[in-house]
Amino acid sequence: MKSKIILITGGSRSGKSEFAEKLVRTFAGKCAYIATAEILDEEMRSRVNNHRKRREGGFWLNYEAPFAAHEIIASLPKEAGSVLFDCITIYLTNLVFGKDYDSLDDEKRLEKMREALQKLLSAAKTSGKNVVFVTNEVGSGIVPLNHMSRKFRDLAGYANLMFAEAADEVYLVVCGVPVELKKIAAIIAGGEGK
Repeated sequence: MKSKIILITGGSRSGKSEFAEKLVRTFAGKCAYIATAEILDEEMRSRVNNHRKRREGGFWLNYEAPFAAHEIIASLPKEAGSVLFDCITIYLTNLVFGKDYDSLDDEKRLEKMREALQKLLSAAKTSGKNVVFVTNEVGSGIVPLNHMSRKFRDLAGYANLMFAEAADEVYLVVCGVPVELKKIAAIIAGGEGK
């Protein structure tokens, strides 16, 4: 089977994770759910527990990968017909604040993160599975006041562009309503979406 890449983006609490979970249920086989969050405080523990409750039952093969998620995708069992990766933005946060990046200047950090994202995308492309990536649209608000926040916003924007370009389908979820962007873009351009 040829790998299919799907990107789902939207703002915080837009309903993107719920939509992603419904979407992967339409694919054959079980779903490997790759969660990227690290539990660093009680508020995050509560969020993670809520997500875990939604993933109970035999359909989900649960993995936690705050780092090196490409290795998990590359080694998934055949029974996993699809992968749900939630989410790129949290994964980037882990990288930004990970010990391997602490001593790097901005250019080296960006280069290392691009390599990590490329490994992740390459693993998805060669997996032979439907891979759904969830991400946050962080660049739609005001320009952050501090340097690190602006750098992170730029990096998240870069990651979203990279994954959207590689994706077969891209959904924007707003107020719980998903809109397929590549189909709309093709219609507007007079392409095959008509």
